[in-house]
Amino acid sequence: MTEPGVHGTCGLSRALVAVALVGAVVGSLGAPLITPVATGLHVSLAAAQWTLTVTLFSGAIAGPVLGRLGGSSYRRAAILGTLALVVLGGALTTAPLPFAFLLIGRGLQGLGVGAVALLMSVARDRLPPQRSASTIASLSVASTVGIGVGYPLIGLLEQVAGLRTAYGLGFALSVAALVVAWRAIPADESGRPPRINVASAILLGLGILGVLLVIAVPGVWSPAWSGGVVLATALVGLGGWAALELRAASPLVDLRLLAQPAVLRANAAMVVGGVGMYLQFSLLTRYLQTPVAAGYGFGLPGVLAGAALIPFSALGFVAGKLVPRVGGRIGERWTYAGASGCVAIAAVLLASAPDSLVAVLGSMTVLGFGVGGVSSVMPRLVLVGVPRSETASVLSINQIVRAVGFSIGSALAGLLLAAATPRGVLIPDQRGYVVAALVVLPVMAASATIALRRPGDHHSYLT
Repeated sequence: MTEPGVHGTCGLSRALVAVALVGAVVGSLGAPLITPVATGLHVSLAAAQWTLTVTLFSGAIAGPVLGRLGGSSYRRAAILGTLALVVLGGALTTAPLPFAFLLIGRGLQGLGVGAVALLMSVARDRLPPQRSASTIASLSVASTVGIGVGYPLIGLLEQVAGLRTAYGLGFALSVAALVVAWRAIPADESGRPPRINVASAILLGLGILGVLLVIAVPGVWSPAWSGGVVLATALVGLGGWAALELRAASPLVDLRLLAQPAVLRANAAMVVGGVGMYLQFSLLTRYLQTPVAAGYGFGLPGVLAGAALIPFSALGFVAGKLVPRVGGRIGERWTYAGASGCVAIAAVLLASAPDSLVAVLGSMTVLGFGVGGVSSVMPRLVLVGVPRSETASVLSINQIVRAVGFSIGSALAGLLLAAATPRGVLIPDQRGYVVAALVVLPVMAASATIALRRPGDHHSYLT
């Protein structure tokens, strides 16, 4: 392996982060545009919600396949090919085509989210250790920063120029990311083409899709038996996938490697922490937009509610720069526990002063630091003892784990707020937000406990 010079190292690092940031912004396009899609294309809100959900599905399903490519000599080709599909997806979302084509385009754009693990593997393989660690942390935090950049900008653009123009920004950014990647990603070294077990990929895709459906789409459980069928099918698919992987000569994911205590513990902490982080995030974004007529809330319109996410992203960026340095001194496990504590503090702020806009915005800001801290330190936790050839594969699974945690957190927020909504009323009681925020505390405590279960060795394979 040849390492680039100082200027090449800095340029590659910046290029990788820029591509990941674009992927995060494009992936987040769905959230602020759900209502405009429903009204502009004359579909239900439930159908419009799929413009966000389908990106999660496609990114999660494609992740392991892209991760396997990331450990091969076709990594650059995989990254460029993925970005080309993202560009195609952007073109479909921008063109005045029927709703079905919009969903296809959003699904293709979701592949960019699944490619983050590929970018991390480039950083780990092509950059010096210290630069590699900081770049991987920044790549992990890119999703947090992308939310704060994308939400207010896309919301404003939609109001000023319309739905298709807002999606057009994602298309333009995707083209720019493809050009940057084409120029910056190092050439692949010669080697054999990767062997992708298609049957294994299909079974994994069905399993992940089923799990996410039963978690993120409440309508699957109406009637209840249909949700049971979907869940059973998902479990059978995952069981079949595991059986194939354990016998395969070249598995998509080395399950024996994932079963190592450090990797297993990190993924368990991530799925639990993901629940708490997205539960708190969902509460805050909904609370800020609650109309004043409800007797509480601040009634912020879409653009201002999006602007409230700017401090969330800003502190997430700061955490991405600061937390890895702290982790080098006190250890990654304790750093993760501290970041989890920030999420808990954000929940306390909302629960203790829900009528104060300053406190709620402070909660959003502290949450951004906590989410950024968790995201930046997680790759260091999950890669302890992992060979370089398996970097992308292991990180892609960690991305799926985080997506599942986020989905559970989102569904849990909806469930808790629905339980606090009086019959015949659309808006939940304020106490529902307080109770839901307090639920975040034991969830984040459990996540930190899992990460700290076996203290002692704080050495990271990244350094």
